[in-house]
Amino acid sequence: MVQPIMQDVLFLARKARPAVLPDDIAIADDLLATLRAHAEGCVGMAANMIGQSVAIIAFDNDGVYEEMFNPIILKQSGVYLAEEGCLSLQGTRPVKRCRSIKVQWQTRAGKPRIKTFTGFTAQIIQHEIDHLNGIII
Repeated sequence: MVQPIMQDVLFLARKARPAVLPDDIAIADDLLATLRAHAEGCVGMAANMIGQSVAIIAFDNDGVYEEMFNPIILKQSGVYLAEEGCLSLQGTRPVKRCRSIKVQWQTRAGKPRIKTFTGFTAQIIQHEIDHLNGIII
């Protein structure tokens, strides 16, 4: 179900709790539905953006929506300066990102995954993981 976008900065500044599978799959479903509903102006969301302080992100990976439960960046390289906006916050802000990141996460079936992402997809994932860590950009 499409959820309202959280804009309370005190809530957004909280670190997310680990996702518990399969208990938190409904949150991921809502997150994906909300991301799709905002596809015109949004490429990624973290669960806290829909009022759930749980370590789940969803993002557009070159036209395919993907989700990650309990994502952690293991390695990063190629720092650059970017400008980012967010549905939860007004305006845009400068931020440092990495061109390449190696991420570990779980699928909705609980299977562990590790993959390297580059370019814009890497930037999206970094933004959403910042949300999970209570980092407001």
